[in-house]
Amino acid sequence: MSQKTVLVTGGSSGIGKSIGSFLKSKGYLVYGTTRNKSNHPDFSEFHLLEMDVRNVDSIQSAVQKIISKEGRLDILVNNAGIGITGPIEETPHEEILKAFETNFHGPLNVSKAVLPQMREQGGGYIINITSIAGYMGLPFRGIYSATKGAIELTTEAMRMEVKDSGIHICNIAPGDFATNIASGRYHVPVSENSAYKKYGKTLEMMNAHVDKGQDPILVAKTVFKIINTTHPKVHYKVGAPMQRFSLVLKKILPDKLYEKLLMNHYKL
Repeated sequence: MSQKTVLVTGGSSGIGKSIGSFLKSKGYLVYGTTRNKSNHPDFSEFHLLEMDVRNVDSIQSAVQKIISKEGRLDILVNNAGIGITGPIEETPHEEILKAFETNFHGPLNVSKAVLPQMREQGGGYIINITSIAGYMGLPFRGIYSATKGAIELTTEAMRMEVKDSGIHICNIAPGDFATNIASGRYHVPVSENSAYKKYGKTLEMMNAHVDKGQDPILVAKTVFKIINTTHPKVHYKVGAPMQRFSLVLKKILPDKLYEKLLMNHYKL
């Protein structure tokens, strides 16, 4: 079979860049996307296309460029996403909509754009990069948790809908990894007049967790494992042992006890 073609959204930095570079080293033909290509004039790790996952026309244009040039598209990694933190009450609604446009509607629309090609060629892989935060409502990260949780559930439905076409869809939920997401995400401003006095300290803690996070190459290796698996699982979790264990605890502990553990962790 000819060289397999991969599309990685949000491929110019962080987890996406690690995924693209690792797959290219394994012999895959990789295309990454970024909202503004002019911001990366010296990017040379793999092909980089301009695409905004919030814009359907932009998505269709980028996908068609790849199909026109390569004749196929074997693997989509929906990685593009943004962070958002703050008390839900004080989060501007337009910022909530932006988060859902990028983290939820974006992956859905990119998936819709590649599915006809994958169906025509008899199969493919769609891997959604979600988050361990998508399995629980985290204080001051509730909107982010909601966007990622929505993709987790949507994937469960979509993979059953497309199974007869030989298309595999699954999620990878990373924990904290050393990327630039903390610097790029929207933070509700910390205000002295806020009713949520502990938000500032919690924000510092969240940013520190990212700074001390693991190497994103672990996510890249998980992607490589999945696309070389005939029958991939629905959900994959990648992160520090305690972060993955927190999901086990959520399954077995009473809700209020688990809530208490989270509040103790975030010193609330």
